Amino acid sequence: MDRNLALEVVRVTEAAAIASAKLMGRGDRHACDRAAVDAMRRAFDSVHVRGRVVIGEGERDEAPMLYIGEPVGCGTERDPAVDIAVDPLEGTNLCATGGPDALAVIAIADSGKLLNAPDTYMEKIAVGPAGKGILDIRRSAGENLEALAGAKKCRIDELTTIVLDRPRHEQLITDIRAAGARIRLIGDGDVAAAIATCVERAGIDILFGIGGAPEGVLAAAALRCVGGDMQGVLRFRSEEERKRALKMGVADEGHVYAIDELAKGDVMFAASGVTKGSFLDGVRFFAGGCSTHSVVMRSATGTIRFVEAEHHFDRKPPGMMGGA
Repeated sequence: MDRNLALEVVRVTEAAAIASAKLMGRGDRHACDRAAVDAMRRAFDSVHVRGRVVIGEGERDEAPMLYIGEPVGCGTERDPAVDIAVDPLEGTNLCATGGPDALAVIAIADSGKLLNAPDTYMEKIAVGPAGKGILDIRRSAGENLEALAGAKKCRIDELTTIVLDRPRHEQLITDIRAAGARIRLIGDGDVAAAIATCVERAGIDILFGIGGAPEGVLAAAALRCVGGDMQGVLRFRSEEERKRALKMGVADEGHVYAIDELAKGDVMFAASGVTKGSFLDGVRFFAGGCSTHSVVMRSATGTIRFVEAEHHFDRKPPGMMGGA
């Protein structure tokens, strides 16, 4: 994929971030999500790719835009055919309540290289580069923490884990505490949480727990770019989800997906902060415009670019944020 595509993709995440940030803190998670989806879909019209959404807002009959299988982009035969995974607003509750780490997120890979993950749960474990190659999701939390402490040459009580604060994680939390590690419990946003394991100033060493499978693929794409590691196992909530996954090609329910199975080949990842978080600032509005803070990463080169931008609405209204 052409590196110039990176800046085009950032314009798309910026558009979604600005649209949803305008509704930040108003308590309506659905309105925040609709605004982000709307803006992201419009912005894609100016991106020179032949894209196909493989992770999006659901099936066509459930989502009018950014549905699975939808073609996006204005590319011709000379432009790359790519798979696209999107979460126009990762952390809808975070945006609705003004909480930290709400993001607009996109991952792009060559056609057929992103796992077409069903809309179900995924058990995940993720670490930064220091822990690459030592994970085994089939082992206990304590065993993985011991291995990570060895790799980082520290004590387990010096490690900080990050876990979604959910009833399903009650035993996991008990096990982590018994092992002696610290825990940061979060309400939402496990894509940002997984990336935080690779950001030194975030102070997070490892992610554990069960979250959305589509978000798992997005997190894997980001971690591929920065040298982190991740494993995932699908966890179905119903027989209907199991049947849908089978139709999507998932034959082995207990398969442990390595990071290279979740996001293969040349991967590009972009995110814009909606609310201030552990590694991105949120959208900040000023008279007549706003500023955004984004990151774009490429697995081919390991390049990480942070993009700070000012947008002036008298020259480029919010509805045209996908333009140059």
